[in-house]
Amino acid sequence: MFFLRFFLILFILTSILSLQGCVASPTYAGDACSIFDEKYFWFKAAKKSSKKWKVPIATLMSVINQESAFKQYAKPPRKKLLGFIPLLTRESSSLGYSQATKGSWEHYKKVTGKRFVTRVRFKDSVDFVGFYIDQANKELGISKKDTFSHYLAYHEGMNGFRKKTYKKKPELLKIASRVEKQAQTYNKQLSKCMSKLDRNKYILF
Repeated sequence: MFFLRFFLILFILTSILSLQGCVASPTYAGDACSIFDEKYFWFKAAKKSSKKWKVPIATLMSVINQESAFKQYAKPPRKKLLGFIPLLTRESSSLGYSQATKGSWEHYKKVTGKRFVTRVRFKDSVDFVGFYIDQANKELGISKKDTFSHYLAYHEGMNGFRKKTYKKKPELLKIASRVEKQAQTYNKQLSKCMSKLDRNKYILF
């Protein structure tokens, strides 16, 4: 009876901690090793997406970091009346880790056949980013190692990238450069801890 109660309490505590880990943003968003040490579920999801879509983990994580700062329910700012009065409507329908719009998300669901994915679940979001980069590679010919160009396509959309709308947005070009540098930093960090992460296992896995 004692052991049954002990394992029941242990299971409940583990479940609570797992749920908290899925909701809370990582403590050190600039360190890929720290992120994955803290959230091993995220590492498994990112690795799976990377393997599936042939996109570097560092690129996937850098895009998500820029888009939402790893905040589960991230949303665009509200529109403002007269420049300072917040309205009920937001600047776009973007939501979650990947900041995918409703239209882009529905397209992702249709193409992949995944009916029950959600923008506020990390494993679905990181798979979406990999999917989008894979689509941009096929449609626009962007190398999957070119994080800078892929972020521009991710932000502007396929048609926007073709029309080179980003050229009129100097601030966006700076952000894309920042995303590229962050990916390079993540990649260097992961080269030092990837083997450790691959060896790491949880009891419930």
